[in-house]
Amino acid sequence: MQAKETKLQDIIEGTKQYILPLFQRSYSWDKKEWEILWEDLCELSEIENPRSHFIGSIVNMPTTSVPEGVSKYMLIDGQQRITTVFIILALLRDLAKQNDEIEFAEEINNTLLVNPYKRGTDYYKLMPTQIDREEFQKLIQNQLDGNESQIKKAYNYFDSKLKRNPIGKDQLKKLITNYLSIVSIVLDNDDNPYLVFESLNAKGRPLTQADLIKNYFFMRIHYDQQNEVYTRYWQPMESRLGDKLTDYIRHYLMMDGSIVKQNDVYHSLKEKVDQNNAIEYLKNLSNTSIYYQKLIAPENETDISIRKYLVRLNRIEVTTAYPLLLNFYKSFASNSIDSAQFTELLKLLENYLIRRFICGLPTNQLNKVFPTVIISLNTNFQGRFIKGIKSILSTKGYPKNSAFRKSILESKLYGGGDRSIKTKLILESIEESFAHREAVPFNNLSIEHIMPQTLSEWWQHYLGEEWEIVHELQLHNIGNLTLTGYNSELSNDDFHSKKKLYADSHLEINKYFANITDWKKLDIERRARTLSEIMINIWSYFGTDDPEGIEVQDVTGTNPQVLTIMGQYFSVNNWRDVLENTLNVLADVDPDTFELLINEYPRFLNKDKSKLRAIRELKNGCFVEVNLSAKSVEKFCRQTIEFFDLSPDDWKIQVA
Repeated sequence: MQAKETKLQDIIEGTKQYILPLFQRSYSWDKKEWEILWEDLCELSEIENPRSHFIGSIVNMPTTSVPEGVSKYMLIDGQQRITTVFIILALLRDLAKQNDEIEFAEEINNTLLVNPYKRGTDYYKLMPTQIDREEFQKLIQNQLDGNESQIKKAYNYFDSKLKRNPIGKDQLKKLITNYLSIVSIVLDNDDNPYLVFESLNAKGRPLTQADLIKNYFFMRIHYDQQNEVYTRYWQPMESRLGDKLTDYIRHYLMMDGSIVKQNDVYHSLKEKVDQNNAIEYLKNLSNTSIYYQKLIAPENETDISIRKYLVRLNRIEVTTAYPLLLNFYKSFASNSIDSAQFTELLKLLENYLIRRFICGLPTNQLNKVFPTVIISLNTNFQGRFIKGIKSILSTKGYPKNSAFRKSILESKLYGGGDRSIKTKLILESIEESFAHREAVPFNNLSIEHIMPQTLSEWWQHYLGEEWEIVHELQLHNIGNLTLTGYNSELSNDDFHSKKKLYADSHLEINKYFANITDWKKLDIERRARTLSEIMINIWSYFGTDDPEGIEVQDVTGTNPQVLTIMGQYFSVNNWRDVLENTLNVLADVDPDTFELLINEYPRFLNKDKSKLRAIRELKNGCFVEVNLSAKSVEKFCRQTIEFFDLSPDDWKIQVA
């Protein structure tokens, strides 16, 4: 067996062919895996002089070449990433053809996709299993049709990503061929490929980067010391962290403000460790893992206050800040900061993240924010952590009170993924802000929609003619949410029945309803305004400038003139134009997400125009409701932008 690290270009360039054995599964990568690869390519494109980026390994075995002239390899492991690379290259070729860049298209086709001077099946550099073979050959021949195969879905996914983040075609080809590296493992002819595949994918767990790192360390430690070093340092660290070990090593490497991609952990560590410092480095790595264990499992922290806020941060999902938190923990352990200061730092991080969450700011920027925080703290604040965190984070997309308040009134807080977890934390915090002497146990409480998620005939009649619009825009707003232990009993009861149960609640948050006689659109908005002021006090603005900033305008009575969405500009005459252009752009950029949007907001978007009142037809054939107020259009557009995981800055309106 031979193994070597090489560029992807060396794997696929030249007259060769990779054949998938029959026991391999079909192409099965989906959005999760495509997204990881795409984000890696995007980040590489932003680096002036990128280094090789490791994307995994492939295992192959030379096989008989018939007819002679094409070097053939049985691809035992690695087909998912290799097939995905071919899909992206085929897309680049097709886009180049559409733009009459014929020479570039032919270069990709003839050097990377096919063996141009061969005939029959030898023409193709990759021969998938029979399940995917026909569709893959259509891809290579630029003949993909409407068949919704996984290959076609991948092709459409990367096509939509290029529309949203247009990396230059030349640059993307160069990144793929010259900067994506892979470990190529070539088996001997007498190895049993089926047994190798089975051991890689079924019998044993695949090698992690932590496994490679372990091997790297102990190859640089004298044999006589290995057992002692393993027992003192590696084994305790491995026991503490289990399958989180690779994540920990990555975050440890980022404690100086470096950015280390998930697939680059092994290579990054190799740059820091050699035979002279291996034991000392491993000792520090092992000792710091004690703090990391407390980050991921706060029950191991003995300080009650620190433990409380670590638990809260983990509910927000704050792994991107772990390198920063490791720095805080080391300072706490060395008595550079005390418990109160550490707790205050945790509160500031929560404040920053909660405000961004409510304002719909995307989390994918945080992996770039926190490394700069570490560097700035070390450079400009030398241990003055609290002052430094306030000063730095207040300039890193930290919402002012005016924007925070407006988002509270308009945002759809409750939803899938971790949104409901964050929303429950917000509601619990509101309840705690009343400062009861007796702590409220939240474990048995759940989020209750006062206007229910499924409307009975009573609710439809009660809300009035526009009940569908009110329901879709206000349902998941903070004004319509509370906490209760009677969720199943309340269900979709009418408001007056619910109000009786709220009256029996021991929660302060539910005493609000004692003097409320109605629960319609204006009532939901009024409660949202009340809660917004409580939330502004809980997560108070910590910047040094004006906490209100520029007041966010109420659009009622305004005339829009220019819509800016994702860098595109549109002249508009009214709010209907704003709505139509916004939805056309989003439908073109990401058709799959747009389909989900239709299901989420059937009263605003529908393929059946009879379901709507006043309509405009979008470019994709879908119909949109336009009998809406300016305020409703703005709220729906902002919720839509958030639905597509875009930043609020990606959608702006200039009004007269």
